[in-house]
Amino acid sequence: MASLLHDLLVGTLDRDGGVTLQRQLYQAIQAAILQRRLPVNHKLPSTRALAEQLLVSRLTVSLAYDRLLDEGYLYARPGSGTFVADTLPQVKTGVPAPDTPDQAPLSARGKAINARFGAVARAEGAFVGGVSDADLFPFHIWKRLHNRYLSKRQAHLAGYVDQGGYRPLCEALSAYLYAARAVRCSPAQVIVTQGTHQSLDLVAKLLGDPGDTVWVESPCHWGAPVVFSAAGLHCAPLAIDAQGACLPSAVPAAAPRLAFVTPSHQYPTGNIMSLQRRRDWLAYAQANNLWVVEDDYDSEFRYDIEPMPSLQGLGGEERVIYLGTFSKVMFPGLRLSYLVVPEGLAEAFGKGLIQLYRPGYLSIQAAMADFIQEGHFARHIRKMRAEYAQRRSCLQQCLDEAFGALIGYSAGQAGLHLAVRIGAPGTARKMLAQAPAHGLVLRGGYSVEPDADDDNLLVLGYGGVKVGEIEAAVQRLRRLYDQVAAGPAPAPVV
Repeated sequence: MASLLHDLLVGTLDRDGGVTLQRQLYQAIQAAILQRRLPVNHKLPSTRALAEQLLVSRLTVSLAYDRLLDEGYLYARPGSGTFVADTLPQVKTGVPAPDTPDQAPLSARGKAINARFGAVARAEGAFVGGVSDADLFPFHIWKRLHNRYLSKRQAHLAGYVDQGGYRPLCEALSAYLYAARAVRCSPAQVIVTQGTHQSLDLVAKLLGDPGDTVWVESPCHWGAPVVFSAAGLHCAPLAIDAQGACLPSAVPAAAPRLAFVTPSHQYPTGNIMSLQRRRDWLAYAQANNLWVVEDDYDSEFRYDIEPMPSLQGLGGEERVIYLGTFSKVMFPGLRLSYLVVPEGLAEAFGKGLIQLYRPGYLSIQAAMADFIQEGHFARHIRKMRAEYAQRRSCLQQCLDEAFGALIGYSAGQAGLHLAVRIGAPGTARKMLAQAPAHGLVLRGGYSVEPDADDDNLLVLGYGGVKVGEIEAAVQRLRRLYDQVAAGPAPAPVV
């Protein structure tokens, strides 16, 4: 007997398109719930039944259901089935309306954080920057590994972290980083965090005092100056050239406490710090008592040559704090990152982590340790490196065909994005505002000093765009450019 859900879905699945059946199912059911075509508390067919009705695999349906359950569109009753949740907001009467944003009683710090808002809620599409493709992640393996630790006999993992992180994960990371990035550390020096923003916040609060200066590459990822500023530090821009972050020409009177750099793949320009520049930075840090924060955010994805060893692995064990993340390799919402700190800071950072954040998620850390140790992590990196290399090549070819001499590219064959400059100065800034109307996700705001933004820099992420979708997305980008280049339409003659 056909179900209501089957009736809504039949005929909507495009089996030859570039979007996976799992994502199509997820999006179709989500839309049906939000549009009230599936009523609240409606019971959905079992994964087996729906798979048979739609002639798809049961795993495809299970993964779509799991995501909808995790996001609150569905709920499960053990022994009874899966049901549509009530997604309408709760309306309360007699409650005063909240303050408008202009009247909100924010602190000066809160206002500064909101003023530099740069996060993009979407994690897919053209051209969201710096996100991986979750559709290609082996969730069936991840689910099996995670389920190992969700039982009463693993109850010891239901509490808080009592050191820098789950010990087997720290051990696995120590071995992996030495082999992959020449990072030299013991497991005790590995501090597991819930995202790079938390890593930066921990560094800022443990090594900086309010009013201290931190050098930050400019342009840079939008999050770094926001986090440092929120911790009370003053962000001073570091210039970028073809060799990476430039050293200051003279030692300032008030030497900074920290310097934030991305030597392996500068964000967003893509420039790679030369070996000589790396050695100069290490010598400068040692001579001036400077902590260098090395963000190695996507070094796994290098498409032309083997990456250089990390700054930490070139002799920076005493002055470099190394940052890494799983979000670029796994999936964005995992929120699992790590630091490698000098041996003398390991105990203090472990205590600071616990004091400030009381981290948990030990079952996820345990699954991550197994994911690395059983070889799944390395296999997934190899698979995605080949996939992203193809997407990058396809994107550049389509851009060449669409824009020709109008476009210039960033250096380096790495990462999940291309930094480009299109047309005359000021063009990119105008394109940002009109991008949503063309089905594109673009953003600016990469300068440490917002007023100094490069108004002709666009970051085009390809991690969330399938090869089959790239040409059409570039054509939309070209139409957007043409619209901006033509200027506003003349006012009608009255």
